[in-house]
Amino acid sequence: MIIDSLFTHLIFTILFSFLIGLEIRAYKLKFHPTDKEFFGTARTYTFVGILGFIFYKIEPVNFSIYIAGFIGITLLFSLFYNRLLDERKHSIVLYLVLLIVYSFGPLSNLFPLWLTSLVFVLTIFLLNAKNKILSFNMNINIYEFETLGKMILLSAVVLPLLPEDKLIPYLGISLYKIWLTVVVISGISYTGYLVQKYLFPSKGIFLTGLIGGSYSSTATTVVLSKKAQTLDKNHIITASIIAATSMMYIRILIISYIFNFEVAKTILLPFLCFIVLTAVITFIYYKRASKSINNIEMKDSNPLELGTAFIFAFLFIITMLITNFVVENYGTSGLQFLSTIIGFTDIDPFILSLLTGKYTIESSHIASAIIISSGSNNILKAIYTFWFGKDKTYTSFILLLILGILTIAVGFLL
Repeated sequence: MIIDSLFTHLIFTILFSFLIGLEIRAYKLKFHPTDKEFFGTARTYTFVGILGFIFYKIEPVNFSIYIAGFIGITLLFSLFYNRLLDERKHSIVLYLVLLIVYSFGPLSNLFPLWLTSLVFVLTIFLLNAKNKILSFNMNINIYEFETLGKMILLSAVVLPLLPEDKLIPYLGISLYKIWLTVVVISGISYTGYLVQKYLFPSKGIFLTGLIGGSYSSTATTVVLSKKAQTLDKNHIITASIIAATSMMYIRILIISYIFNFEVAKTILLPFLCFIVLTAVITFIYYKRASKSINNIEMKDSNPLELGTAFIFAFLFIITMLITNFVVENYGTSGLQFLSTIIGFTDIDPFILSLLTGKYTIESSHIASAIIISSGSNNILKAIYTFWFGKDKTYTSFILLLILGILTIAVGFLL
């Protein structure tokens, strides 16, 4: 059994080392065809992988022989790199790949083979992705990285320190869960924001609606409605606005499954129906749309700003206080009325307060309130389309109004 395991690790080491050697040769032909000298061939990389395996197995406790081999390879590459410097070349990619190949021996012995395989795949991918990485338009605002760093700090450091068991009086929820909701909603919003801004820098109108709706269907609807005034009447605006609303339904469904599985099960069927309905409408108007359409640029608004996160936490607490008061004094009828009104504002804090709070009502009533609030939010977006788009977005206005009324009706009937 030991021999079989040892043999398996050796075969994987040799195979991965040889394939990376072949990839290095292809890398040379593709990106450095005129270079007369190149460090190593497929055989060289295979031998380096075998040496790493042997040196590790000879002394697997202190790694003394393995480290000596590492120093030897580094000194050898230094001689080659000195010549590269003379030719005004500074890349150390070959050296880094060589070290990865040299590490396959210990990796295959110390860790599951999936880790070695993953390192191999990532190496091949990065070697082939040179052009894509260089051409990737990264107009990155450094301030966004600072914001993301602060958010990671608050999520990874502060969140675990918050008490999970101590409930806040009257709210019936812990500080840990309050901040967790902020982290989750900000994470979902930020993902959509990054996809829209960096993966699709030259996004078209439809893509703006589809991706923008994943983090704010209301803001996206406003932007698209304003854009409609500068265009000839075109069905792509309608398709994009309805696509944003479809993403809203998907977003709420995902959030519900994260925080309250019982409520998620209740709203699953009606929301799936609305998702399918909006998808069909989107498809119809997308097919009718003119192919010649200008790109659209949304004003970058980072949803992961710390100020935004704290405002959301504040709104979350206020909304939960109001919801508790309404439920205790006016019951489910009061909650339905509140959800109708709340839908004309930011519905995320309200929905999360319903999903995470401890109320003396059944989950079906909570589900009903969520559906009603999303319906009234559709009516708000219909008003925005009429206000900002005028006659250019009349179709969107009618469709959103109908979707809003239907959604509210389903919520009351649930």
